[in-house]
Amino acid sequence: MSRRWRDLGLAGLGLVVLLLVPLLGASSAIRDFIMFAMAYGLLAMSLNLLIGYTGLVSFGHAMFFASGAYAFGLAMQSGKFSIPAAFALAIVFTAVLALVIGAICVRLNEIYFAFLTLAFQMLIYNIILGWVSFTGGDQGLMGGIPRPKFLGIDLADRTQLYVFCSVLFIACIAIMRQIVTSPFGYTLRLIRDNQERAAFLGIDVARAKLVCFVISACVASVGGILLALFVSGAYPNFGFWTTSGEAIFMILLGGSSVFLGPLFGTVILRLLTDVTIAYTSHTELVLGIVILVLVLGLRKGPLDMIAERLESRRQAAAQRARDAADGKKQ
Repeated sequence: MSRRWRDLGLAGLGLVVLLLVPLLGASSAIRDFIMFAMAYGLLAMSLNLLIGYTGLVSFGHAMFFASGAYAFGLAMQSGKFSIPAAFALAIVFTAVLALVIGAICVRLNEIYFAFLTLAFQMLIYNIILGWVSFTGGDQGLMGGIPRPKFLGIDLADRTQLYVFCSVLFIACIAIMRQIVTSPFGYTLRLIRDNQERAAFLGIDVARAKLVCFVISACVASVGGILLALFVSGAYPNFGFWTTSGEAIFMILLGGSSVFLGPLFGTVILRLLTDVTIAYTSHTELVLGIVILVLVLGLRKGPLDMIAERLESRRQAAAQRARDAADGKKQ
């Protein structure tokens, strides 16, 4: 079985597991937690396309999370679009926004790229706050987001909304997996490891970075749409710098070199947040200590460490096999 079909099979298995949750009678709190994790997981995993695979650290990725939520919410509130049409419109809007911003940012490297993305995010955030008549300002989109039926699907029903979000989430995960295992994905790794060598080999580095930037923005916008559907609104904090910081924390908590590492980090961060809120008001202090322990102690995510140990064992086993083969020849 090829890697592609294996990955698609695993995606199908993941979807089945998610769909079993409501069938097994899971509480609404568990389903709400999973839906939050799916929305923020797409934000973190899309950001890792830039950080883990391309070597571009963005401090402003949440602006695309917010753009998807606001574009979708405004389209639905206009009453002129069905849910699929508003969904497509939000992704196209985010793609155009990312294309314009990315064309400026991707020609810069390292800290300059990071802070320029942060500057654009603060610009988008202030537009959301300042354009009160259109975005609702600091109150967010007022009046909720309509959820008319389409193709027999009623998203006003929480179970159907959960199933809809699960299907979209798995579809985005499968698409990202195909991207990172494709020749384009390995091109991004080459750019991450040695940008000068990539350019010497004839790769248009700026173009590859821009394509990755737009793809990651579109996936982040899907996460924003899922969250907007779940909370029936869109709020300025979706696009604030702290949301981008949370996405980076998720990557640190899970690991950037393992494909599902950011998703694992998302679950950890959400659990830590819920537990600390339940027992203490010092949420930021607890999360800060956890991040410090990981950064200063482990220096990488838990899944990164596990992957490295498995790889070292595989290499050691391969070396022993080679040594045994050489001994037989002698």
